[in-house]
Amino acid sequence: MPAAVSFDGREVPLVVRRHPRAKRLTLRLKNGGLSITAPPRASSGAILDFIERHRDWARSRLERAEPGITVADGAVLPFRGGSLTLVHEPSRRAAVFETRDTGLCLLVGGEAAHFGRRTVEALKRAARADLQAAVDRHAASVGLKPAALTLKDTKSRWGSCTVSRRLAFSWRIVMAPPAVLDYLAAHEVAHFREMNHGPGFWALCRALCPDMEAGRLWLKEHGAALHAVDFGTG
Repeated sequence: MPAAVSFDGREVPLVVRRHPRAKRLTLRLKNGGLSITAPPRASSGAILDFIERHRDWARSRLERAEPGITVADGAVLPFRGGSLTLVHEPSRRAAVFETRDTGLCLLVGGEAAHFGRRTVEALKRAARADLQAAVDRHAASVGLKPAALTLKDTKSRWGSCTVSRRLAFSWRIVMAPPAVLDYLAAHEVAHFREMNHGPGFWALCRALCPDMEAGRLWLKEHGAALHAVDFGTG
C-alpha cells in the first residue's frame, strides 16, 4: 500500500489499519491525512478503489480541515482566478486595487481594527461589478431582466433566484476564477425560465454557459476554501 495518495497534486498521508473485527472499509480524516480501517483480508486494490469512490468526500473534508487564510496586512487571497495581496496603508482614505511589481494588490486604509471590514467592502464592489455584467449578458440571452441583485455571505448556497427574478449571490464568488462566476450567474439566470432543476433547466444553463460542468466541479472542489477565508468581521 502507498504511504500517501494524491489530491490535486498534493500528497496526503495514508494510514491503513487492519482490524480483526472489521466487517467493511471505513474512511476518516486524522491528523491531516486519511485513515482507513479495513477487514483483515481486504486487498490493496479494494482499498484503493474505496478511496477513489470516496475521493470527493475526502477532498471536501481535507479542505475544511485546512487552516483558512486570515485577512491581515500582507495576506494573499485568491481573486478572479489569480492572487491578491492585501496591503495596509493607514493614511489612505479608500481601498483601491493597484498592480505593483509583486502583482495585484488591494491597498486598504484606515485603522487596523477596520482592515477586514474595508477589505470585504472592496471585494463586494468587485463582485457586484462582475456579477452584474455576467447577469446582464445572460439575461439578454433569455429575454428577461432581473428585478434585483443582492450580495450575501452564506455558506449554504452560492446563489439563489426567486419567482420574481430577484437574485442573490455570495460575494465570495469574486475570489473564484471568472469562468466559475460566469457559470453561477448563468445558473441563476436560467431560473428566469425554468424554476426547477429538471432537464429543461440544465439544457438552458448549458446553452448559456457551455463550460458549466467545469464551473460546478470547481465550486464542489474548492468552494469550501473560499468560505474558510477569515475576514475577522464576526
